[in-house]
Amino acid sequence: MHICVRHFAPFSREVHRGLTLLGPRTLSLAATTVALLVARPQAVAAHGQAPVAPTPAILIEGWSFLVDVWLPVLLLALVYWQMRAGINRRHPDNPVPRIRLWAWLAGLGVIVLALASPIEFYDTTLFSIHMVQHLLLAFVAAPLLALGAPITLLLRWASPEARRRWILPVLESRVVRFIAQPIIAWLLFALVMWFTHFSPLFDAALDDFTLHRLEHALYLGTALLFWWPVIGVDPSPHRMSYPGRIMYLALGMPLSSLLGLVIFSASTVLYPHYVTLVRDWGPTPLEDQALAGGIMWAGGDAVFVLALVLTVAAWLRYEEEENVREDRRLARARATTTLAAQATPGTVTAAAAAHEVPPASSPD
Repeated sequence: MHICVRHFAPFSREVHRGLTLLGPRTLSLAATTVALLVARPQAVAAHGQAPVAPTPAILIEGWSFLVDVWLPVLLLALVYWQMRAGINRRHPDNPVPRIRLWAWLAGLGVIVLALASPIEFYDTTLFSIHMVQHLLLAFVAAPLLALGAPITLLLRWASPEARRRWILPVLESRVVRFIAQPIIAWLLFALVMWFTHFSPLFDAALDDFTLHRLEHALYLGTALLFWWPVIGVDPSPHRMSYPGRIMYLALGMPLSSLLGLVIFSASTVLYPHYVTLVRDWGPTPLEDQALAGGIMWAGGDAVFVLALVLTVAAWLRYEEEENVREDRRLARARATTTLAAQATPGTVTAAAAAHEVPPASSPD
């Protein structure tokens, strides 16, 4: 027993340190949030009978307060906020960029929009709404969360001992190194997108709350892996060059285009759930399915085109910064050569040749 306690002592100290840094106000707010969410009646998806047609009242009041959505989102927001504040206090000259905070909070907000808004209220009623939900999770929330650079934040916030004993061993483990490979991340994302849409899992998830949540977790998790090497702000075992990122995205675009096209072109309804659902409003199941395919096709392509444009812009900015750094290096080399020439006039040519700088011309 003494060995176990000694082994977990550093971990216990880090947990205590984390709770201390989060502060009693944050912990109290988190506990209150848990109590309110657990006490609130949970929404139950109706199957067989569709809900009423959307109205302005439903669009306002149709938000759900499921604890499995709001609790992790609020905790992740609070923890990120407090960790950033702690880093900024310790390193005022090198604070966490504000854009990362807003990207993180926006990503969490998109998750709430997808899973707790009227989108969630109608996701098992209309396939088109369901597709919007999936696009929000995989193509909007995931890249925004990656822009928040949570790994960098954790590394900067943790103590050197925690980084050495716990965080870096995980990041450098064989499992993480394997799934972080761009080709593996790309294949996992493609596999999940295609397998879930063309297997019994999709239809079963429409009638099973737990399976539905698992499906959402698969989309978000594999999307985070997919966007991790593209965003490139967090450390990665396999960092891609800008040309590699452009090729990666260019190969990813047909992934969503073809998926949307197949769904759009299907001549029969792919999922029995939408056929058996009693609904006297909105498009027919086949029309709704075609709309869903069009949303995947157009929406996915739009995100990929935007990502390609931003990546090219980032590449050009990086090259410009590299040119500025090179100009400064050459300027320092010329200054060094000039100083050396003034100190020892007889070595002007040698010093200039050593720095590959043309020798200063002598006055007439």
